[in-house]
Amino acid sequence: MRWIDRFDPETSLDDVTPDLPIVVLTGAGISKESGLDTFRDADGVWRRHSLEDLATPEGFARNPALVQGFYNSRRTQLATVQPNPAHQALARLEAAWPGGVLVVTQNVDDLHERAGSRNLIHMHGELAKVRCLECEAVAHHLADLDEASACGGCGSTGRMRPHIVWFGEMPFEMERIWAALAGCGLFVSVGTSGTVYPAAGFVADVRHRGMAHTLELNLEPSEGASLFAETRYGPASLIVPAFVDELLGRL
Repeated sequence: MRWIDRFDPETSLDDVTPDLPIVVLTGAGISKESGLDTFRDADGVWRRHSLEDLATPEGFARNPALVQGFYNSRRTQLATVQPNPAHQALARLEAAWPGGVLVVTQNVDDLHERAGSRNLIHMHGELAKVRCLECEAVAHHLADLDEASACGGCGSTGRMRPHIVWFGEMPFEMERIWAALAGCGLFVSVGTSGTVYPAAGFVADVRHRGMAHTLELNLEPSEGASLFAETRYGPASLIVPAFVDELLGRL
């Protein structure tokens, strides 16, 4: 593990008092250590599959069976993985931090929930949920989907899709996210590439307000690493628990 710290003279982790809210953004890097594929690494999902075919509304309209099969296999994979120490540390932080912690994840797995996180936004959707295109009902669903699958709300068949935000669609709960960023005292980014917007722009928004400390915890520098007041690099399962221990040690 290697540590690199870069401090903005205007903010430091020492400025984060227990009464201040914390927002944590997580990306594929935190779940990779649990055995889930990332998307943009050299061996990531989008190196092996076409995102236009599998992660756009147009791709779903062209070949729903292909798209359903892809997400069925990813949904099945959830049963083979477990939360790692990074997920568990963030749940521990949420439970103990007086000012409150919101985890905003770009991940569609359920590892944060299974680790114990409760104040959580899945901005890109959830593998364990499905949505009806007819009535917009959203339901928890772990079985396979196909064109014969019926909506539990309106009964329509052939209208069910994964509850996933595809390219060209708006991420979920953005108003709540922007409000949390505007009011936080610490913004932490864990395991993100810094390439996918709007999440990649969160640190710039926080720094522009000049009110909060910003920290990147990652395996290596993201594309937006220079925007953070402080950076620490290493495996998430090591550096996230160490960061949480440091923060909670002040309580």
